[in-house]
Amino acid sequence: MAEQVDVVVIGLGVGGEEASGRLAQAGLNVVGIEPRLVGGECPYYGCIPSKMMIRAGDLIAETRRVDGMAGTATVTPDWAPVAKRIRDEATDNWNDKVAVDRLVGKGVTFVRGKGTITGPGRVVSGDREFEASRGIIVATGTVPVVPPVEGLAGTPFWTNQDVIRLETLPATLLVLGGGAIGLELTQALARFGVQITVIEGSDRVLAMEEPESSELARFALERDGVAFRTGQHAKSVSYGDDAFTVMLADGSTVSGEKLLVATGRRVDIGDLGLDQVGLDPAARRIEVDEHVRAGDGVWAIGDVTGVGVFTHNAMYQANVAVLDILGAQDAPKASYHAMPRVTFLDPEIGAVGLTEQQARDQGLDVRTGLTQVPASTRGWIHKAGNEGFIKLIMDNEKGILVGATSAGPTGGEVLGTLALAVHARVPVHCLRQMIYAYPTIHRAIESALADL
Repeated sequence: MAEQVDVVVIGLGVGGEEASGRLAQAGLNVVGIEPRLVGGECPYYGCIPSKMMIRAGDLIAETRRVDGMAGTATVTPDWAPVAKRIRDEATDNWNDKVAVDRLVGKGVTFVRGKGTITGPGRVVSGDREFEASRGIIVATGTVPVVPPVEGLAGTPFWTNQDVIRLETLPATLLVLGGGAIGLELTQALARFGVQITVIEGSDRVLAMEEPESSELARFALERDGVAFRTGQHAKSVSYGDDAFTVMLADGSTVSGEKLLVATGRRVDIGDLGLDQVGLDPAARRIEVDEHVRAGDGVWAIGDVTGVGVFTHNAMYQANVAVLDILGAQDAPKASYHAMPRVTFLDPEIGAVGLTEQQARDQGLDVRTGLTQVPASTRGWIHKAGNEGFIKLIMDNEKGILVGATSAGPTGGEVLGTLALAVHARVPVHCLRQMIYAYPTIHRAIESALADL
């Protein structure tokens, strides 16, 4: 006999955990199903532990900037305290008991296992079957992409999860992929002495961001000793004598002790039973409407929707789904025109909305404004490590910002003002009339506005 419940949540990453907990606290009978760690990628392998690594690497770099500004300083990198902090403070040695207890404490019935949809409102996990009167939320996230490179599948390559678990560091590392994940991990490890070569098929790293962001990121990492092979696809991979060799499209080869594959993430929904509720199990993502509904009685949230592989988007969509399921009169409609994103390099590169190219591709009449952070008063005061810029993308017809990039020592924090401007469609003339605190890095926004 199927157990009668209100909602079944399949997948308990940050979005699924948030949605199931809030629905249970609202008085619904909620079942949450997860075969791996409750909380998902972010707390165990993504956002939190990787930023601990980045923070440690930044401290090393900042110490090296003392010379010429505040005396002299030397630093001896030591990975051991970083690994210990990740194991003890971030992940509880990759144990999710605290997260499970927190979820159950909110009233959720937790099931450790894989959930499969068998019909409208019906989900099976192991020997238990549930019938949800209100519906199902799918929040199964994504998995790393492993490109079909000849020889790769048979080698002991790493994904980001393997890097996060490192107790000791290799001497040399090859990184396939010049996106945010690959570059963040690269810079952190490079600052602990790992010799790294990044291989990127596009002609620039961070290819989805502004060209200025790509140039800045490459400059910063090259300064940390990282080598780049851009515009080069991996043709084949071999492993022997405890080393990897990657042959590139031009016939040249690069070698390293370890290989990190950081070529993106993809949904894995083929065996969820989506066809039982009229959805395509072979789709690249689950399409959702403005209420994150994927179909009758089915909602999808987080990475699986393909909107953006960001924790903040999963939380945002969870809120939309929860209020829709509860029938809230003021339930919001999802809008992604002001999606913020930060690449946590040194300097940080934050962006929101459209890039200049994306805006032009949409046929917008675009004007841009650009200023360099070192030219600002706070940037000049900051001096060592002050590289960065602010770039604004304005829809000339409407007189509003449709995108912006903030790169610099606190690029992700400065982004907050720009994200608000894009989200609320604040007229540019109002932004020009604001009072910007002096001397702050965010005051450089005023200079970028003047350049529009």
